[in-house]
Amino acid sequence: MENVSIVIALLAIVTALAQVTDRIRIPYPILLVLVGIAIGLVPGLPVVTLNPDIVFLVFLPPVLYAAAWSTSWPDFKKSIRPISLLAVGCVLFTMTLVAAAAHYFIPDFGWAESFVLGAIVSPPDAIAATAATKGLKIPKRIITILEGESLVNDATGLIAYRYAIAAAASGTFIFWLAGINFFYVVGVGIAIGLLIGYSFFWIHKITPNNATTDTTFTLLAPYAAYLLAEEFHSSGVLAVVAAGLFLSPRSSEVFSNRTRIQANAVWDTMIFILNGVIFILIGLQLPIILKHITSDSLGTLFWYGAVVSIAAVVARIIWVFPGAYLPRWFSKAIREREPDTNVRSVSIIAWSGMRGIVSLAAALGLPLMVSETKAFPNRDLIIFLTFCVIFVTLVMQGMTLRKLINWLGVKSDDRQIKEEEKTRVHLAASVIEHIEENYSLGLSDAVLNQIKSKYEIRIQRIRKDESQQHMTAEQIAELHRIQYELINRERDLILRLRKEEKVSDEVVRKIEYELDLEEARLELEDSNEKN
Repeated sequence: MENVSIVIALLAIVTALAQVTDRIRIPYPILLVLVGIAIGLVPGLPVVTLNPDIVFLVFLPPVLYAAAWSTSWPDFKKSIRPISLLAVGCVLFTMTLVAAAAHYFIPDFGWAESFVLGAIVSPPDAIAATAATKGLKIPKRIITILEGESLVNDATGLIAYRYAIAAAASGTFIFWLAGINFFYVVGVGIAIGLLIGYSFFWIHKITPNNATTDTTFTLLAPYAAYLLAEEFHSSGVLAVVAAGLFLSPRSSEVFSNRTRIQANAVWDTMIFILNGVIFILIGLQLPIILKHITSDSLGTLFWYGAVVSIAAVVARIIWVFPGAYLPRWFSKAIREREPDTNVRSVSIIAWSGMRGIVSLAAALGLPLMVSETKAFPNRDLIIFLTFCVIFVTLVMQGMTLRKLINWLGVKSDDRQIKEEEKTRVHLAASVIEHIEENYSLGLSDAVLNQIKSKYEIRIQRIRKDESQQHMTAEQIAELHRIQYELINRERDLILRLRKEEKVSDEVVRKIEYELDLEEARLELEDSNEKN
């Protein structure tokens, strides 16, 4: 019962903080971490211990799946070179530099546990990357690279993590065996993800359209991919990502409009809750971690944390700039394929290596013993240093990322906006042409004009060329205002009829749902107009 009360309390805190985060201008994940630390320091409150198995099994699959679902595969494929350099090269380079810093600056910190620490903190976190870049007006390619890197780099980090632990236990490391295992974990993980993705695509295809069951299947898919991949000792992370990337572009073939509306609402709510709980749990762990370390003073511990955190941040910066420019200098094909690479974009990528819950869960999942008689060396200190890296990268870099973007003058490109406008005009013009060719003879002028008016207004709003418009932007805004008023009038009338018991609740719900869809359409049009 106590655990249930704690979960409910965390959900209440997460929801309350979400209401104020925009007003105080602090990014939501950072605010949650800070509040979690503050709550954890309050004496007398129940201790909330983070279970690594819960993180990897409950939290990670749906969050990764949602991130993969929203990632464009064509964009991902175009950026596969920088994504691969970051997900493999940068992770291994960061691991090595962090290990060296820990070994040489921290007394009695051996190479084995140094590489364990490096493997834990080297991969940026998918959850943190998505949360940190949300709402920032930066070019789409930067977002694609950051999210793509964070989706696939865990394979590199977790392989290194497993072998570093094995080296700490046995004192030996076999490089060629680690390389073979890496390709096995990656290849089998991706294959299982594609298999699960195709299986669920086939299930959606042969089953009747039902919004509730289809939404349930979307919730089951990431867990099925993750568990099956882990059963074969491959990458559950890559399996989830592969399944999401496979199913996302094919969802329009199998989902009805009701399923899309319902599934989007369910997933938005679930990801909001999971992300909120994850970040506040990170903050709650600091007091628990500090209680287990008694060998060094607090000042010494924070010095060690600063050294390792600086190494993690600097390693990424050192890697990103040569990784971005050296291939371009040596390859004309890369220069032609990636003409939009510039110092400002590279700087944003170099400063966006936020760590998160995966690193903390990996640290907490370290074994207590490496043998029956020998404890895992410096385990508590590794957990503390991991928290320091998470705090510095998430809070310091997360807090300054928006300012860096403004200082560099980085803005979102308008290519996607122009592409959207061009597509909308093409669709509306094609439909108008279809109406004139197929319905003009059999319909009266009044009906024909009414059918065509919606598409003509849509073209007018996009082009904003008053010399070609029948309605100005002000008139369109007035039209929307009246439509909102009429929708609210319909709501008032149907509610009055229900109070007077002149209509059943079933009818009220159906009409309310139709009015909700109509209002959502208007809100979407207004949002596109403002953007």
